[in-house]
Amino acid sequence: MADVAGATDFSVVGGGVAGLVVARRLAAAGASVTVWEASARLGGTVSRHEVGGIGLDAGAESFAVRGGAVAALLAELGMQDDIVAPAPGPAWLQPVTGDAVPLPATALLGIPSDPLAADVVRVVGRPAAERAAELDARPVDAMPATLGALVRERLGDDMLDRLVAPVVHGVHSQHPDELPVARAHPGLADAVVSAGSLTGAVARLRAAAPPGAAVAGIRGGVNRLVPALADDITRLGGGIRLGTRIDDISALPGTVIIAAPGLGAPPAAGRRIDLVTLVVEQDELDAAPRGTGLLVAAGAPVGARALTHATAKWAWLRDAAAGRHVLRLSYDQTPADPVSAARADAETLLGVSLPVLVDAAHVWWMRPGAASASPAGLVLVGETVAGSGLAGIVAHAERTAADLLAR
Repeated sequence: MADVAGATDFSVVGGGVAGLVVARRLAAAGASVTVWEASARLGGTVSRHEVGGIGLDAGAESFAVRGGAVAALLAELGMQDDIVAPAPGPAWLQPVTGDAVPLPATALLGIPSDPLAADVVRVVGRPAAERAAELDARPVDAMPATLGALVRERLGDDMLDRLVAPVVHGVHSQHPDELPVARAHPGLADAVVSAGSLTGAVARLRAAAPPGAAVAGIRGGVNRLVPALADDITRLGGGIRLGTRIDDISALPGTVIIAAPGLGAPPAAGRRIDLVTLVVEQDELDAAPRGTGLLVAAGAPVGARALTHATAKWAWLRDAAAGRHVLRLSYDQTPADPVSAARADAETLLGVSLPVLVDAAHVWWMRPGAASASPAGLVLVGETVAGSGLAGIVAHAERTAADLLAR
């Protein structure tokens, strides 16, 4: 481990977004802060790469607008005018059999507000829809711990497997059986009790949500958040040490904040996620035949779990691509030949051939499981305690900094 001597109020171990957000907030309050990052770059899974000469996100390419934490942070960084909404229109679903279909319009995480709506029946079938309506008419008893158990209890296995699971996996990179209800949506449990049904809860939450898209992006890519945070930390007097691996946390000065999975409190077993980005030429894609992309039900005849038609989703990227198309395909199981597999899967999902592949890139990362607890004297931030998604990670880091400053 490199020399860590020196006085500082806070030592932040890990230079991902969570670590940078908490460090910036502490430095802005006048605290002395040092960020220690083992690798040669900041950002963690929020990173940039070039494919076909186009600067693209190599990880997250959007953030949930719920709560407003990310938008508020971007405004403080002077980037509010670069927040962009995706193209309107529903995402699509590739079911186990048959052609892709648009996702139901009145749903939350794939959970419908009306299980008998035509667009729901089209996905799950009439028997499953009627069974869901019957189950959800029962009184609400104890709240299950996970979203999967809640949906299975209130709407049945078919609704969970055919509709909810693909959507949740696309949003949280987890099966609903692994996702606590409160992490899936902080207001869902109370809404179920209040409404007396899961579908009624979804209807209420959707009605209370602000109008507009549920997610947003940043013109030029979400990766722009990382250098903006780093620059502000430096401007505020904070220190950033790259290429410094911390093996002995007890040697660090000041209050220690762990923003690196596996330090302090080892997380549960993680999952590998592979992302293949294709830049292609195909005029048939100009019409966006599957909207902004597809989620894939388990058992469908492709290996990908989701496809994003990025140039159909983001106007700034469509302009940058100059007539080419950018496709992002994510995988839970690494293909033997990732680029060839992604190309074949994209052709199947989009229903068009892709004869001209301009360029491709394959990246992967480990998504950590939840940390069991925070050890005495240490503070944890990041995905192990806040869950996946920039909105939750940023909000948790901001709350943690506020708590530390209030002590």
